[in-house]
Amino acid sequence: MPTLGAIADDFTGATDLATTLVARGFRTVVTVGPASLVPPPAGGGGGEEDAVARGVLDADAVVVALKSRSAPVEEAVGDSLAALEGLRAAGCTRFYFKYCSTFDSTPQGNIGPVTDVLLDALGATGPTVVVPSFPATGRTVADGLLYVHGEPLELSPMRHHPLTPMRDSDVVRLLSPQTRRPVALVALGKVREGAAALRDALNAPELSGSLVVVDAVTEEDLGTIAAATADHPLVTGAAGLAVGLRGPRATAAAAPDPDTARAPAASRPGDPALVLSGSASSATRAQVAHARDAGLPSRKLDLDALRADFEAAVEDLVAFARSCWEESTDRPPLLYAVGDPADLETGDGDAAPGGVPASALVEKALAACAKRLVAAGARRVLVAGGETSGAVVTALAVRALAIGAPIAPGVTWASARSRVDGREHEVDLALKSGNFGSTDIFTEAWSTLA
Repeated sequence: MPTLGAIADDFTGATDLATTLVARGFRTVVTVGPASLVPPPAGGGGGEEDAVARGVLDADAVVVALKSRSAPVEEAVGDSLAALEGLRAAGCTRFYFKYCSTFDSTPQGNIGPVTDVLLDALGATGPTVVVPSFPATGRTVADGLLYVHGEPLELSPMRHHPLTPMRDSDVVRLLSPQTRRPVALVALGKVREGAAALRDALNAPELSGSLVVVDAVTEEDLGTIAAATADHPLVTGAAGLAVGLRGPRATAAAAPDPDTARAPAASRPGDPALVLSGSASSATRAQVAHARDAGLPSRKLDLDALRADFEAAVEDLVAFARSCWEESTDRPPLLYAVGDPADLETGDGDAAPGGVPASALVEKALAACAKRLVAAGARRVLVAGGETSGAVVTALAVRALAIGAPIAPGVTWASARSRVDGREHEVDLALKSGNFGSTDIFTEAWSTLA
């Protein structure tokens, strides 16, 4: 039965956290939305719902993937509370609210409002840590300022994010307008004094009921924070904070063996594969450029064509991908939305004729392509972009993800059952945050699958 329950505000973040938990000795399952957290039918029904429920019961940790990062605040709060309720019913006693290491949010939320309601529901009165640091992916916090590969957040490419442009690096200042609670800072010097000193600092009377941003620059800092907060009912942060946790498969004498907790691949070498890229991040644009230069067959989404005749445009993309498989399954076709900054639609252009924003149109189109191409035989699908990943997983009617082989920090393969066209299909999915992964990830990710 699981004891650790996590709520992730997008699908890439869920697999990111689950990958870290597996590496720390937790047998981990990712469920898609609160509705997947249902008790197993009496006597066992033998269907997918039964399999998901029993997978939850067999896990040490459960991560609920939500599509709440950029949802309206009320929706994000409601979905997060439903996830918490389901996790508690599954047996979890400690909780983790996972958000992006670049603190993707707006002055209204959703990080602050979700944290507030989770704490209210848990009846928690002590301090709660806020730890967006994830050094393995270049995210660190020092003096309360968030850095991306050594660059202040406000100067990083995140300042141009189409949904949550980040134009301030001060985490205390970012969080304060979003929450009903006081927001404080514990600086790196106190973290470096060790877990006992940090625990005492967090337990100071003046921090009672506060959200406390804690500096962390190295994985050792994260380990100190994890040790100091071992008795906190809720921690919040990026996946990096999980680096400091030790699961049941870890012992004091030996590091955990993640292979004992990883799921095998669902596909086989040579199975049709596919890359779907909806992200507009600079990292993903570089990955798209590399893939094209490396010879991956590619097709850029034509937004005008999608707006004029959505079904015809999608069928054209699907036909292109299938024709690529007929020629060779060694080079997965790439369907992408943004190849360079000139492709971005902003301002009035984002809500063109019909009132459909470009971002929503991209998600809808790539999700439709995923559904039709899985039905046509795709068994290995790499998706770039948090919102796109959520749309694709939802379109494929996936209820749970079993974490498999890692690809890069924050990116992993996961096996899943998809139900499209009235049939079940075993697929391997890699859900990649737009900012994660090496430049060659679209061409090299396949080598990590057995």
